[in-house]
Amino acid sequence: MEDIPQRKLLSALSHGAIFFSSTIVSIGIPIAVLFVSKDPVVKENARESLNFHINLYIYGIIFGLLIFVGIGILLLVLLWIVSLIMPIIAVIKILSNPNLSYRYPFIFRLV
Repeated sequence: MEDIPQRKLLSALSHGAIFFSSTIVSIGIPIAVLFVSKDPVVKENARESLNFHINLYIYGIIFGLLIFVGIGILLLVLLWIVSLIMPIIAVIKILSNPNLSYRYPFIFRLV
């Protein structure tokens, strides 16, 4: 039988990990959840969260390099706003329907 409260907690923890730190901790939590959990929905949420975090780092590096062109600052601000809003939306969706995994739009799925 499924443990819905544990599913909600681990899925929300994976998506909300970005709020704990913007360093390795934000990637470490979804990786730990991915290896610890046996629930397929939690694993999918952890994988999606990990993909989102990796995409943010890649976009941050690219936009940081674009600072020399002049548009990088604006793109970094937009990236920061997206990095705040999208995990909040994901946590809300996960808590309202814990049986479905959340998929972030417009990201590359590397993991």
